[in-house]
This record gives sequence, structure tokens and C-alpha cells, in this order.
Amino acid sequence: MAKEPLMPKHQGFPPGLPGTQWQYTLRRPNSKVTPLTNWPRHRTMDQTVALADLGFVQALWQFFGTEPFERGNLDGERLCRLFGREIIAAERGFDPQSYFALLKLNEPMARKNFPEAFGDVKSEQSVAKGLKKAIKD
Repeated sequence: MAKEPLMPKHQGFPPGLPGTQWQYTLRRPNSKVTPLTNWPRHRTMDQTVALADLGFVQALWQFFGTEPFERGNLDGERLCRLFGREIIAAERGFDPQSYFALLKLNEPMARKNFPEAFGDVKSEQSVAKGLKKAIKD
């Protein structure tokens, strides 16, 4: 049996956007770690993609603030959608395929692109409800 790579877990971090397919965390490490690269964000008909990005930025802000954090069990796809803009490398010699790579929220860029993520919202559930209501209007 192959030994799985270690992966730090962020206990208490929201697992995903409620009521959607979008996840924020992984349950177990993958032997093929998704390398963190800057993926372009395209406009899409699926509004939940933007909601998931917003909810993820809000969760990062509430959980870590501007302090560096390990990639750990955070979802590679969600990180790639924000990497190089709202999320940046926080160390020299950054390894994009390491679960131990240090990242940091780029607060000025995140505030510019996701101002709603920094409001006075108490939980991930309320973000999802509030934004779904805004989409309907």
C-alpha cells in the first residue's frame, strides 16, 4: 500500500459553499498535488462559481486575516482561481506542489475584487443566503 503524503489540516475551516458543489477543503491528500498556478477567471453563467470564490475569500479572511498560512487541505482549484491576485506566496523558494507551502491573503487586491467578503458577516451560511438573494434581485 502506497504511503500518502502528509497534509496539514485546518480544523474549523468551512468545507465548502453550502447548497452547491463547490468545496474549500480536501479530506485526504492526493499523491498528485495540484500545482498552484494563476488560473484566469472567466465570466460564467453559473453564479455559484463567483459565490464560491467570494465565500472562500471571506473564510480565508476570517480564519487567517493577513497572516501567512500553510496550503494544507485547502482546495487546489479554488486556490488557483485566486492565486497571484488575492492569494500570494508568503515565502521565498515557494513550492507550488507542497501542502506545506506558505500563502498569504493579498488584502488590498482581495478588498478591491471581493469587497463583500470583508463586511460584517457572521457565518458562511449567511454569505451564501445574502448573495443568492442579491443575484435574484
